[in-house]
Amino acid sequence: MEKKWWHRSVVYQVYPRSFQDSDGDGLGDLQGIIQRLDYLAELGIDVIWLSPVYQSPNDDNGYDISDYQAISPEFGTMADMEELIAQAKQRGIQLVMDLVVNHTSDEHPWFVEALKGRDNPFRDFYIWRDPAEDGGLPNELLSVFSGPAWEFDENSGQYYLHLYSKKQPDLNWENPEVREYIWSMMNFWLKKGIGGFRMDVIDTIGKVPDELITTNGPKLHEYLQEMYQQTFGNYDVLTVGETWGATPEIAKLYSDPLRKELSMVFQFEHIGLDQYPDKPKWDTKPLDFIELKAVFTKWQTELGDSGWNSLFWNNHDIPRIVSNWGNDSDEYRVVSAKMFATFLHLLKGTPYIYQGEEIGMTNTAVSSIEEIDDIESKNMYHERIAEGYDPENILASINKKGRDNSRRPMQWDDSMNAGFTTGTPWLALNPNYQTLNVAADRHQTSSIFEHYQKLIQLRKEHELVIWGDYQELLPEDPQLYVYERSYESETWLIVINFYESIVTYQDKTRKAASVISSNYSDSSVDLTDLVLRPYEAIVYKLK
Repeated sequence: MEKKWWHRSVVYQVYPRSFQDSDGDGLGDLQGIIQRLDYLAELGIDVIWLSPVYQSPNDDNGYDISDYQAISPEFGTMADMEELIAQAKQRGIQLVMDLVVNHTSDEHPWFVEALKGRDNPFRDFYIWRDPAEDGGLPNELLSVFSGPAWEFDENSGQYYLHLYSKKQPDLNWENPEVREYIWSMMNFWLKKGIGGFRMDVIDTIGKVPDELITTNGPKLHEYLQEMYQQTFGNYDVLTVGETWGATPEIAKLYSDPLRKELSMVFQFEHIGLDQYPDKPKWDTKPLDFIELKAVFTKWQTELGDSGWNSLFWNNHDIPRIVSNWGNDSDEYRVVSAKMFATFLHLLKGTPYIYQGEEIGMTNTAVSSIEEIDDIESKNMYHERIAEGYDPENILASINKKGRDNSRRPMQWDDSMNAGFTTGTPWLALNPNYQTLNVAADRHQTSSIFEHYQKLIQLRKEHELVIWGDYQELLPEDPQLYVYERSYESETWLIVINFYESIVTYQDKTRKAASVISSNYSDSSVDLTDLVLRPYEAIVYKLK
């Protein structure tokens, strides 16, 4: 495998409307991000993944784009964007932009034109179908955001496809003119000096709706190879695809260096382990820890040199891991957050940190639908109310899996609105910001932020963390995750207690030379009878 700069990198996702507001309007913006670049440089990250800042009516918080080559005024101007790219580069940080090309906003000029009639030149930029013989929907495809995936247009008597909101019509990738417009747009941004693209729901662009195929369609990889040839293949950049249905075999199709497609993909197999198969994400079950380890081990071993892992716990769609699978109580939140960091950052792949993860931010419970902003959560609430569900149970599901959990404003300090804004925040802060914030965490003798700094530094200083082989040692243990990383003549042992109860690890064959990292200050170096405290995570160098 050819060694690339992004193999060594750590990525930090910024959700701009919730990161830092510079002008008091209650919304984070580009100048706010610029103000916090020194903070990110101090953390040690190499890449910012920036969620969409394109012009948008914000039906889905910017993932519904009405102009790909304009900045939404709420975030600033194109000059602000160019300043952010330049200022980040001065600090050795690349900027990766979100690329949303499965769909546009229904307010995009292409769709506005397409609505004018069947003969309009832009009509075929989108996916239209006549009603079924009985006058109803073309077929039974459903939207991810609840309800049918087809919306009727009275003017033309046809339905258009929207796999997400009805205000997010799907683009017709079979139309070569659509692809040419997209290549032009991507090159517009690449010429500005961005460091690559994160590709939203990219596995849906090859859909075949008439055959009920929404992901991994037959022309998907043909489109991606064309994309590579026409755009980022001419640059040294990072590209990562959001692929909810990926298996290791599918992932290799994207990220095998010989195929010329993407750097890596996000796979979500571990994220779905608390859900029932073939049920919505809202219907959850207890996490099977042994299954979680098996999933990580599968991805660590099966990609080989034909792919590269993206490593993540959180993003703008996924609730806070320390609340969902960890322990966000006052007693254990800090060690639990550090455990999850150690668990992930010592694996092989490129780690992604979601804003606030580095200080252990938590989920935010709501008690009313009026407190919710997220379109997915609101649609599910009203759909289930109509089906007779108990409102309290619906809210419990939203509190566990709703996307607002990760979208609350960044908690910088204990001042009004946590230092995020001098105005009224677009989404209410978690009330715990008065004690859980960047300033408070930094004042601890051993902060979560500092733990992330050290883990990032280990990646910069040790080839083993990047290229080392992986081997799991106790796959059937119900509480411990123990794995080795080995490179050349060196071996590290990572021992993790995933739960609150104390557990013993005994290893008569291995001897530790030193403790490289721990989320406790006094972890033992004796592996023959190692007692692990709640959520203890230790990295050993072996003799």
